[in-house]
Amino acid sequence: MRALICGSIAYDNIMVFEGHFKDHILPDQVHILNVAFLVPRMRREFGGTGANIAYNLKLLGGEPLLMTTLGMDGADYRQRLYDLELDTTHLRIVAGSYTAQAFITTDLSDNQITAFHPGAMNSSHLNLVTDAQNVGIGIIAPDGKRGMIEHAEQFRKQGVPFIFDPGQGLPMFDRDELLAFIAQASYVTVNDYEARMLSEKTGLSLEQIAAQVKALIVTLGGQGSRIITPNKTYEIPAAKPSDIQDPTGCGDAYRAGLLYGLGEGMDWETTGRLASLMGALKIAHQGAQNHSPKRDEIGTGFAANFGYKIW
Repeated sequence: MRALICGSIAYDNIMVFEGHFKDHILPDQVHILNVAFLVPRMRREFGGTGANIAYNLKLLGGEPLLMTTLGMDGADYRQRLYDLELDTTHLRIVAGSYTAQAFITTDLSDNQITAFHPGAMNSSHLNLVTDAQNVGIGIIAPDGKRGMIEHAEQFRKQGVPFIFDPGQGLPMFDRDELLAFIAQASYVTVNDYEARMLSEKTGLSLEQIAAQVKALIVTLGGQGSRIITPNKTYEIPAAKPSDIQDPTGCGDAYRAGLLYGLGEGMDWETTGRLASLMGALKIAHQGAQNHSPKRDEIGTGFAANFGYKIW
């Protein structure tokens, strides 16, 4: 089943400061803050919620259709998508804009200072869900605010079921906007922190939110995940990772598992377990798109973790 993935494409620029921020930032002088950090180590990773989800769904053997925006500096990312044989029919190049990117500086205590430039992401509304053909399911992941709102309305008008995944974009929306997303979506997925924020901003309990959709999925990190449907709650165990390197992109890998399971008509227990496994496979590698298990290896890992085969 073709899955339309509406979400960002971005570069993650990750720098390591070989010291401690606290030794250079004086609390009583923050009103005149002017500091510089030498960062001998730096790496640039391919990221963005939409591209990460599409990458993982492709690993599963799914049919991702990525609807996103790329800036004038994104030639290498565009070539990467071609090399991965990801459908770029709905990849829009935004002239005069840079590709969305994060600049993350980490110190030796794992504290982070992050700056995020949305760039081309703010033009996501120029893409139209109605332009995509033969789509069976979709997802709205963090992207430009206007784009997320309009894409939800377009999915609803097209009658295409979709997952609402607000992620780090959740604070952008007020109560009425979030209620509209929930009313239009078939599924909502958040992590445990976002679940509390969503509940507080809407004034609804998680059970009340779940009653309005087919399922509310809450990820719980190493504790697994919880899938709340109007009739039953499923406790999904975590898959065991071979190593723990970097949590960046684990949520996107999980969401790819959801899309695949839903598209293939899997039951909730299996869908949740597959999503959990994808997150575990990702966390064993740095960066959001540097893991590359073959489909049969994913199947073997599933059986080893959960005791039965899916293919």
